Amino acid sequence: MFERFTQGARDVVKGAVAQAERERAERVDEGHVLLALLGGSGGSGGSGTRGAFALGALGADTEERRASIGRALAGVRRRAGLSRADAEALAGIGIDVEEVVSRVEQAHGEGVLTGGRRVGGRRPFSREAKGVLESSLRIALAHHDRAIGDEHVLLALATRPGVASEVLAEHGVAVAGIERVLYGGGEAVAG
Repeated sequence: MFERFTQGARDVVKGAVAQAERERAERVDEGHVLLALLGGSGGSGGSGTRGAFALGALGADTEERRASIGRALAGVRRRAGLSRADAEALAGIGIDVEEVVSRVEQAHGEGVLTGGRRVGGRRPFSREAKGVLESSLRIALAHHDRAIGDEHVLLALATRPGVASEVLAEHGVAVAGIERVLYGGGEAVAG
């Protein structure tokens, strides 16, 4: 499948790996893919790609917005991958996730739940990150595009339920807006 990726999409994948390496993460996750797409991890993510154009048109390409998205993803990692919706659901049954995380960090050290331990070696992609890449293929096919571009990766991140779509939505980047910017309408997205 990687051979069908445009240079921009390849740069996003490589940037996600670089981001995971900088964080010493065990795996490359969908948050690393999102950060790479935003250009915060060494991928091209910047000028000239359709994904970057869509992010810019939706206001997510500013330094302030990228930093806010990075903080939101760091918060998810601190909560061992629990999204805000997960934390709210647990709060509904009386479990304060922030209190649990604070107690665990107090006992075992700050950031212990982030999984940032790996120093060297190849990092595998998490199930969610693999799903994003697979969805990007289906999205490209649904749009009758011959190659998988970073715009398809962006749509996959926004379409698939999970941390990345939640963080994007919190920052005003939703599937309908991306579709409107990229394709001028509300075509169906195969996620």
